[in-house]
Amino acid sequence: MEDKIKRLRQFIEESDYIVFFGGAGVSTESGVPDFRSKDGLYNQHDVRFEKYRPEYLLSRSCLLNEPEVFFEFYRQKMDTRGIEPNAAHIFLAKLEEKGKLKAVVTQNIDGLHQKAGSRNVYEIHGTTAKNYCARCGKKYPADYIFESPERIPHCECGAMVRCDVTLYEEQLPGEAVEKSINAISKADMLIIGGTSLTVYPAASYVRYFRGKHLVIINKDHLPYRLDPEKDLEINMPIGQVFSQV
Repeated sequence: MEDKIKRLRQFIEESDYIVFFGGAGVSTESGVPDFRSKDGLYNQHDVRFEKYRPEYLLSRSCLLNEPEVFFEFYRQKMDTRGIEPNAAHIFLAKLEEKGKLKAVVTQNIDGLHQKAGSRNVYEIHGTTAKNYCARCGKKYPADYIFESPERIPHCECGAMVRCDVTLYEEQLPGEAVEKSINAISKADMLIIGGTSLTVYPAASYVRYFRGKHLVIINKDHLPYRLDPEKDLEINMPIGQVFSQV
């Protein structure tokens, strides 16, 4: 493992345009549950929501057809305002500050990269840190939904206020997707961290990488074709890896 950390450090030193592509595993070390693992959000048995499929509870259909159910689940499970960034978030922010890291492409919606200090963050699944009126588009802060006395939060125009999260059945935000693909295609080093690369279409963006070094940091092995001479896979929690770098 020491040799792999040394190689990762070497790759970083010789690269000038690094892009990080991350998933739920980046935030689990901060205490944010992922979705699909045995301890993940979809496997947390809650009698209030047992009759619903987990994907439905975070879907556009649920928001529109059963908004009270949607917002109860959202308030109970998606509030990360009190969560702090971990070593992975902090390392990436410092790497950006040094001019090495050009972009963070994240599937996470918790805003922890920005909280750690990262500025160039493309949130391809949206964020819980922003809300807006479904009718007039007026923007509302992160606290609005979580602290609203109404079971269904409303705008001053009378319409429902919703989270700026890409729900099931919705398209990914076009601008964030375009910027993500552009950054990955320009990168000379791509670090994939804390993701199983099973959530599409986001996972497909990796194919745009044409640079020199591809690095995968994930607790579980990913069946991804790597060049042993110029690529690297480390099967450890990403926060632990970056702490050693």
